[in-house]
Amino acid sequence: MVGPAATVLDPVPCPSGEDDAPGGWDLEDGSRPSHSRVTVKRLRDGIASIETDEVAEEVPVALVYNGVPHVVMLATPLDLEDFAIGFSLTEGIVRSPSEILAVRAHNRSEGIEVRLRITEERFAGLPGKERNLTGRTGCGLCGSATLQQAVRHPPPVGTGAGVAVADLRRAQEELRARQDINSLTGAVHAAAWVVPGKGLVHLREDVGRHNALDKLIGVLAKTRASRNEGFVLVTSRASYEMVQKCAEAGIGFLAAISAPTGLAVRLAVETGLTLVGFVRGETCVVYAHPHRLHEQSASF
Repeated sequence: MVGPAATVLDPVPCPSGEDDAPGGWDLEDGSRPSHSRVTVKRLRDGIASIETDEVAEEVPVALVYNGVPHVVMLATPLDLEDFAIGFSLTEGIVRSPSEILAVRAHNRSEGIEVRLRITEERFAGLPGKERNLTGRTGCGLCGSATLQQAVRHPPPVGTGAGVAVADLRRAQEELRARQDINSLTGAVHAAAWVVPGKGLVHLREDVGRHNALDKLIGVLAKTRASRNEGFVLVTSRASYEMVQKCAEAGIGFLAAISAPTGLAVRLAVETGLTLVGFVRGETCVVYAHPHRLHEQSASF
């Protein structure tokens, strides 16, 4: 829970059967399996065999604020409280975790509903966002009604952590070893919070790279982690919305295993965020604010 006096929301009565999710899923906290087993026909060197395989799950996740539906995203059904908190912060719905008074997930027949109670002041500003209530798995800006909502300008980030290339390499190795869902399915992204000298502290996985980052930012908010102590490593490209989410959260260093976009680089320059791409082994490319990347490395 978050906020100074957070409580879980009581379920709102709904039509008979609507709360009954298929497959025997746990209804108490909205959780569903992150992956499932399917029978497949595998072809290898011209030989066919019938085997079982693990596939990642994605479900519609509706975020409802003070009883009003706001957006539906496709996401991996894990760490949804973290997702709801992180999304609320990075989308500017709330300005701090203390403005989120309660969070609770509920299974529905077609997906999961995450209900949040936020302060009346923040809720009063919510209707003007006019989201279209749909967000695809790989989408970061779905639902924005205007250009002003889509392209925002976060304030400058803080001092940020000093990071060495060796720190990035170690973080990569640890990230690969701890991607439990991806190791089974090969279908999900990860976002990790790494503190030089301590290693990988938090990791969140999701079929959507933006969702994984929102989940990570959510757990950072819940644990009150200092944004100046660590950096974010993601298993995706560094698109504009990834930089925007980090900057909104006050994170000063974002590293990605793939490339950034031009808009992402410009936003990183504007906000003072160190943006590193193509993090692979001992190599990387720094696109903005290289002063945080140095040669000396603390041992994990």
